[in-house]
Amino acid sequence: MFERHLNRDRYFAEQVYTTKKYVIPFIQKVMPVTAATTVLEIGCGEGGNLKPFLDMGCSVTGVDYSPSKIDLALEFYKEHPLKANISLVKDDIYNCAEKYNGCFDLIYMRDVIEHIHDQDRFMEFIKPMLKPGGMVFFGFPPWQNPFGGHQQICQNKLVSKLPFIHLLPVPLYRGLLRMAGEPKVRIDNLLEIKETGITIERFINILQQKHYIIKRQELFFINPNYEVKFNLKPRVLGYHMSSVKWLRNFYTTSAYFLVESE
Repeated sequence: MFERHLNRDRYFAEQVYTTKKYVIPFIQKVMPVTAATTVLEIGCGEGGNLKPFLDMGCSVTGVDYSPSKIDLALEFYKEHPLKANISLVKDDIYNCAEKYNGCFDLIYMRDVIEHIHDQDRFMEFIKPMLKPGGMVFFGFPPWQNPFGGHQQICQNKLVSKLPFIHLLPVPLYRGLLRMAGEPKVRIDNLLEIKETGITIERFINILQQKHYIIKRQELFFINPNYEVKFNLKPRVLGYHMSSVKWLRNFYTTSAYFLVESE
């Protein structure tokens, strides 16, 4: 798993595959995605999620505060025939409020919301960036799922495959990571994820408090991204398993939500 995260070409291709095959069809059940659609991805990284939209002719914008990731994204897209339709921005999204006011039909966030501090504030902040009738796509791993702590990024092969270790108390979790030889920067990153991880229930509560309407949702027992990563077919949770609050966080590997501001 650690090697996969270092191979940015492979990671980019995985993002393209899952967005094209699963996320865009999920969105299109509710809203059309056409060449006229304007898309913003917050936390775009190298920009793999944006490529299927760009290939369709959409005008797309990616924002990420990591200069190295945006530089790599620029490299990936330098030969794309529709590169005039993509804008890649090195910045914190909180610095972009006025520039992007009322600009987008779709805001896209996959595997990002669980990394954001003060999620209540953030959910309110992004609303003015939407055009009237615009929507936000969220895809995230609920915190308590077997790898909800993103420990798969660990260099230690055993630790990267251990489920639920992120649920340990902080001192024990930190100690385990140190014993495994993980560098301080990665340990700090994993502990930050432990701090910001989000449950399905908390996410829905924020939506309600910030006056969002859920237009579509699906909870997955097998994450759609696992098809390209592990050759596992995605599986949606049935009604009974998906309706058991709190417990469902332990066996939901990904939650998809498409929401609209009231």
